Amino acid sequence: MQTFEYASPTSVKEAVQLLASTSGGAEPFAGGTDLISAMKDGIVTPARLVSLQHVKELRGIKFSSDSGLSLGAMVTFEELLDNADVKQNYPALVQAADGVSSPQIRSLGTVAGDLCQRPRCWYYRAGFGLLATYNGKSLVPDGDNRYHAILGNSGPAYFVNPSSLAPILIALGATVRVEGEGQREVKLEQFFVTPTNDNQNLFALKPHEVVTEIQVPPPNDAKMAVYEVRQKTALDWPLAAAAVVLKMDGDTVKSARVVLGHVAPVPWPAPEAEQALAGKTFSEDVADEAGKAAVAKATPLSKNGYKVQLTRVAVKRALLRAVKGEA
Repeated sequence: MQTFEYASPTSVKEAVQLLASTSGGAEPFAGGTDLISAMKDGIVTPARLVSLQHVKELRGIKFSSDSGLSLGAMVTFEELLDNADVKQNYPALVQAADGVSSPQIRSLGTVAGDLCQRPRCWYYRAGFGLLATYNGKSLVPDGDNRYHAILGNSGPAYFVNPSSLAPILIALGATVRVEGEGQREVKLEQFFVTPTNDNQNLFALKPHEVVTEIQVPPPNDAKMAVYEVRQKTALDWPLAAAAVVLKMDGDTVKSARVVLGHVAPVPWPAPEAEQALAGKTFSEDVADEAGKAAVAKATPLSKNGYKVQLTRVAVKRALLRAVKGEA
């Protein structure tokens, strides 16, 4: 690991100034569960780490039935899982956080850090860049692409977004608040960017901006669930995941949001699945049709076709979990 300077501000304003005032590049440091490993691998080599650990304004969970949920950027997975308001009003958010089974990551990993993770693509982690190229050609289509994208993979990006929380937060209509030269809000659905070159930012952040808060609208009696498919129950990233939020009128689906995870370079909304649900009397057959619709436009690579079936099943089981408490 290359040497670096460590700064520990106590306010967002000071953190932004420290990020902007170094010529060698700076990175915000939250829990560090992703950043430190990326630095060890030589993927990022910041001249300065700006710790957010002592910025009190980035902490805390607030809930109001009128305004919804506010999550400070530095809220940990453990705090999210233990919060009574989150458990009662956003059970799917708890399901998503519960999928991160490592006690170490739960105690250190933060909600903003989860959203801003770098890809887990092994080509990227081995130093071949975001687009995994060698001599101008992508290594992924003819290489080991078992865990790569089946949607949004027309090129040049083939990695999958690794966030556990993003799919359900997008389905819930969440917004992120960021601060740099000023404050602004970005719909979470528009926060993620599919890069077209190795130097492009993966997130809709301007230079020296930091995420300060995630705002989630009130649940308004919506039914919601997350379902993830993994190779093992121990700490592992899902092969496919689905997050669903349904507005119901009795047994009829008034409206639906379906967002897929770990199958595309960004969290992937599935409007085809939403259309397959809207206006229908909910049943297992309807859930199955929604699962089929969610992957109708999938374009698997040479070794990841199995993810199409896993994604279809994840959508169906998320829907059954949301409406009937089944999976």
